[in-house]
Amino acid sequence: MPSTEEGKAGAWFARVSHEISAAWAISRKDMITYYIKPNIIMMGILFPFFMFLAFAIGKNAPPGTLIPGLIAITLLFSASSIEPVSIPIERRVKTFDRLLSAPISLHSLVFGESLSGFLYSLGIACFPFIVGIILFATPIEHAPFLVIAMALTAFCFATLGTLFAAYPTENVGEVMSMLNTVRLPLIFISGVFIPLSAMPQIGQDIALFSPLTYGNDMIAYAYTGTSLFSPLLDILVLVIFILIFQLAANHLYKKFNE
Repeated sequence: MPSTEEGKAGAWFARVSHEISAAWAISRKDMITYYIKPNIIMMGILFPFFMFLAFAIGKNAPPGTLIPGLIAITLLFSASSIEPVSIPIERRVKTFDRLLSAPISLHSLVFGESLSGFLYSLGIACFPFIVGIILFATPIEHAPFLVIAMALTAFCFATLGTLFAAYPTENVGEVMSMLNTVRLPLIFISGVFIPLSAMPQIGQDIALFSPLTYGNDMIAYAYTGTSLFSPLLDILVLVIFILIFQLAANHLYKKFNE
């Protein structure tokens, strides 16, 4: 009996290792191929920077206090920009079909694609973080919560990008157009530019359904020590959004590629 259980445990471990290796291979492929694509540079770096700059100009707040919001929208746009570019291109050149036919689960495929956006966005978000420290000496009250907030927010929106990329098209513009109908409203209803307390009640109610609300709230807490929600609630809600997006993406990739 013990040998049988050990055999099952060994088989399970080997399967998990195989799936993780496959996910990393998919992520590494995207890193090498797509990180410097013009679409990704534009939507992941330049667009959030100039949009934030447009709304920051004219505000009386010290520049350092704007850093948490800049990190939040940088994570939103950079994390969700990899897969909507890479997957339609791979459909066009027929390499995505090879991934679907590979001996790996859809969970590994979705996780691997999301992982590339996750790592990309963390790297990009380090720039406003470093600028805040070096140029504005922006204090950080709770550094561990900042790390957790950036990681969860990045993976949440990387999975969102993977979810939208499930739409069966070879046109990058189609996926980006659909994605922007979600991303653009999020930055206005999530407390990045307008505090939730200053919004009408209907705006505050809608903000509760935005993952960016909780990511931005937790990042603000890490910097200032104050937040609208409990940091533990922010973590819980972001994890729930990640699970929902992962499961939805798995369902759609299975449905569209049967």
